[in-house]
Amino acid sequence: MRISDNSLKAMQEYYKKELIPIYGEGETQALFELAVEHYLGIPKVKLASELQHRLQQSEILDIYDCAKALKKHIPLQHILGEAWFMGLKFKVNHQVLIPRPETEELCDRIIKENKNAKYILDIGTGSGCIPVSLKKHLPLAEVFACDICAEALELALENALLNETEIQFFKNDVLASNFPARVAARFDVIVSNPPYVLRSEAAQMEKQVLEHEPHLALFVEGTDPILFYRKIIEHCSLLLNPGGSLYFELNPLTANEVQTLATSSGLFREVNLIKDMSGKQRFLRAKR
Repeated sequence: MRISDNSLKAMQEYYKKELIPIYGEGETQALFELAVEHYLGIPKVKLASELQHRLQQSEILDIYDCAKALKKHIPLQHILGEAWFMGLKFKVNHQVLIPRPETEELCDRIIKENKNAKYILDIGTGSGCIPVSLKKHLPLAEVFACDICAEALELALENALLNETEIQFFKNDVLASNFPARVAARFDVIVSNPPYVLRSEAAQMEKQVLEHEPHLALFVEGTDPILFYRKIIEHCSLLLNPGGSLYFELNPLTANEVQTLATSSGLFREVNLIKDMSGKQRFLRAKR
């Protein structure tokens, strides 16, 4: 460990030296700010005035070990065991995808467009960030969420309790013939951010994602990249109320295919692709 002294400033310089070659200057600074807030409780807005703060040995080790893990391309959220989403804290681990800003955009849209929704279903819930956030902002709605992974559902339940929300979680495979088990309701909103990457495309993915995020949530087996979208659209014939809305997070490369699929199903009177903040075709909204 080559740190000139035990000041926060020296630790900042260490992060720059070790991590800028990997992450670039801007992201390295953001990673340092998040690590400092997590381990020391010093928020970003106060960091500049606290750089002469002297660290205890245990604090130095915490922040140093975090840098070592970052050098191995381990996501910061996995190192800290938490991520922020829609202003809420969520526990995360290698069993679930790390919540993305694009998914926040999707949740924000659902909340604004469905103030009177009574029943909501999230398919492939992972950490539970989508149903928990929707329930927090639409407290009168009854929210259901499912996943094929039992470990993911355990974590999602922890996150629901952490954020004081009541979600009805259940284990089920959307590709199975008996989907959805244990659900009697028809829904006003169905939302999903399903797997959409083919195994053959793995070599093109970032190392950080490929090595540290769950393949079950990333990859579609076989040769049909829109398989999950196809199955969920089929289920809407029984599960989605008249006047209800289906929302997808999409792979921009196959967004037009999913739109064509939804339109040709004959289930929806309106099907729209929606761009994210970076201008990519990221979301689909289909109104029944």
